[in-house]
Amino acid sequence: MAISQAKMELRPLGNTGLKISAVGFGASPLGSHYSPVAEDDAIAAVREAFRQGINFFDTSPYYGGTLSEKVLGKALKALQVPRSEYIVATKCGRYGEGFDFSAERVRKSIEDSLENLQLDYVDILHCHDIEFWPLDQIVSETIPALQKLKEEGKIRFIGITGLPFNIFTYVLDRVPRGTIDIILSYCHYSINDSTLLDILPYLKSKGVGVITASPLAMGLFTEQGPPKWHPASPEIKSACKAAVAHCESKGKKITKLALQYSLANKEISSVLVGMGSVSEVEENVAAFTELEGLGMDQETLSEVEAILEPVKNLTWPSGINHK
Repeated sequence: MAISQAKMELRPLGNTGLKISAVGFGASPLGSHYSPVAEDDAIAAVREAFRQGINFFDTSPYYGGTLSEKVLGKALKALQVPRSEYIVATKCGRYGEGFDFSAERVRKSIEDSLENLQLDYVDILHCHDIEFWPLDQIVSETIPALQKLKEEGKIRFIGITGLPFNIFTYVLDRVPRGTIDIILSYCHYSINDSTLLDILPYLKSKGVGVITASPLAMGLFTEQGPPKWHPASPEIKSACKAAVAHCESKGKKITKLALQYSLANKEISSVLVGMGSVSEVEENVAAFTELEGLGMDQETLSEVEAILEPVKNLTWPSGINHK
């Protein structure tokens, strides 16, 4: 039975020709990556997301030790819609047991992912968090292996992900234009850190599509607060906690404000948000719909930005030190 889809803005992704939903479905919760998610809830969440016009689903074998891929695959199959109606990204190089970006491991990785996802191809294969690996090997070995997979039709487009920006410039300056189609950045386009703006012109000049993730800064902008392992400094955590408390005192939801802040920039093709339930999907789609209709709560945003001013654009170290 066909699923009637609601209207969600689709944005072009670099030079890929793909048009992806402004709200992207981050499938890490499907692997119970942060907290347990029942399979039925996960499948219902994917179905509701698709019904609401979300066509972009992002996963990784790292999330829940391939569980996220398997549950997403099952959920997409259950939609019973043509494969061309949804866009799937997965990743390679980062696994529960550690990092491995060798050509041999990357090939095995995509074959396993396709089996987990019950697909013949993925639209995007990202190298996952490349700052934890020697970048010259990413350039000389990993990316050529991905290009081969592209020629074989197992993947359509190649992406790279990670936290520090220098990893993107290092790779993009060393491969021919058009080799890398997409970058996925996280925690650099949220209310406390908008440094992605500084690198957007460079990425555009390279013809690369841009996706951002973690609009809630990996839990800093949630009422329950970030997980214990969150790498931000005590200063960042404390300022974000004060911003959350301020919104609570006004009866406002900081999660909505933070997501809208990320969604408002149309230069960014999609904002990935982790979702593991129908109610989370509804909440995220409602935030987008409200942004398009009424706009953002500028007054509360200004107040929150003032609270965060002392830590604005501060980040944390990630990966091995690349000179």
